[in-house]
Amino acid sequence: MTEATSAGARKQRQQEPDDLSPRMRPGGSSLVDAEIDETPAPAPTRVGSRRQLAYLGLCLVLIGLNLRTVFSSFSAVLPEITAQASLPGWAVVVLTTVPVTLLGVFAPLAPVLARRFGAERVLLGAMAVLTAGLLLRPADPGLPGGHLPGLLAGTAACGAAIALCNVLLPGLVKRDFPHRLGLMGGLYTTAICASAALGAGFTYPVYSAAGDWTVALWFWALPAAVVLLLFLPVALRQHPDRHQAVRDGVNVWRSAVAWQVTIFMVLQAMMSFSVFAWLAPILRERGVDGATAGLIVSVSIVLQMLGSLFAPALAARLRDQRAINTVVALMTGGGFALSIFGPLDLVWVWAGLLGLGQGSLTAVALTMIMLRTRNGHTAAHLSGMMQGVGYGLGSTGTLMVGQLHQGTGSFAAAGFLFLVVGLLAAVFGYRAGRNRYVG
Repeated sequence: MTEATSAGARKQRQQEPDDLSPRMRPGGSSLVDAEIDETPAPAPTRVGSRRQLAYLGLCLVLIGLNLRTVFSSFSAVLPEITAQASLPGWAVVVLTTVPVTLLGVFAPLAPVLARRFGAERVLLGAMAVLTAGLLLRPADPGLPGGHLPGLLAGTAACGAAIALCNVLLPGLVKRDFPHRLGLMGGLYTTAICASAALGAGFTYPVYSAAGDWTVALWFWALPAAVVLLLFLPVALRQHPDRHQAVRDGVNVWRSAVAWQVTIFMVLQAMMSFSVFAWLAPILRERGVDGATAGLIVSVSIVLQMLGSLFAPALAARLRDQRAINTVVALMTGGGFALSIFGPLDLVWVWAGLLGLGQGSLTAVALTMIMLRTRNGHTAAHLSGMMQGVGYGLGSTGTLMVGQLHQGTGSFAAAGFLFLVVGLLAAVFGYRAGRNRYVG
């Protein structure tokens, strides 16, 4: 993009209407700019031509394609890791819980770092940390405990890096592609879902071919390293300006509507990340072989893409979202429970129900950010609240599943847990879906 084109994109971004009515602008208004409170407003990424702009778009999508493999790859070979690395029960619970918790802990730091170093360079640093974490995760650093210190440190690094990317990527997509929000928003969202599906579907085959779980986990450092190298020249070319934070919008922490939406997000996250962490081990405990279990989880996640594509558009066209929020919450909780209790012959049906419900539930929970706020500033504050509290408390889902499995020796109690979580999500989804606004 030429300098004149960059100026035009900047002007277009600044002139975009800040009003977020219940009928979202199609294709892009679901992308929240976490840096919207900065002054001066961050400019689009500096690129020299339309070809370089397309290259930037490719890099952003490829970053999204690396943001969920850390969750689904670990669960795909969890029985092998537990047995061969001699992991204690508490370590399994921690390793499935910590990365999700860190999504909430590090999310508030992303705008702070972006003001100091620029969003592009923070993303580059996050990808470097993610690559390092993926390399460290299966390593045996020679410390007491064998592989456990590397697993703990590497998993924590991955969670922190993904938290920064989760916050900053949507704003960059919205800022740099105002004329292609529908296309780029769709590609970015699809890439994240595909990331989880790839981790679930390919990790066990890599393990089978190599005969070593460390190789299966190290494999996922390769695509992260490739994206790091691809994005390196783009990020280093940027010369970020200093920005200051100017708070605008209502105080979402004092809003009952904001808390209803946030608790809806918490319950959604409890189920979503438990699928990534535990669905494959659940299926394997029921007698499904490792490759088939990974494929079932992968297909379930692919079906999440369908839900995430259609649910937001439907939600935005409704007068209120009480019905759709309730239905998709019950689908998700029911699909999860049936994957544990339902006849094994119909496991593909249960996984499909879970996938469609989960994709729709995640999408409508995020859509509530726009439908319950009147302007971009309030939406950014609500998004920060939802990510910090939602992911922080949402990690208790994976924690409880692990503890229940340890305490009872089976996943049956987890099935009842997610029936309850699904019902609670339906209740808070109904309340969050009422046609009201934060503030």
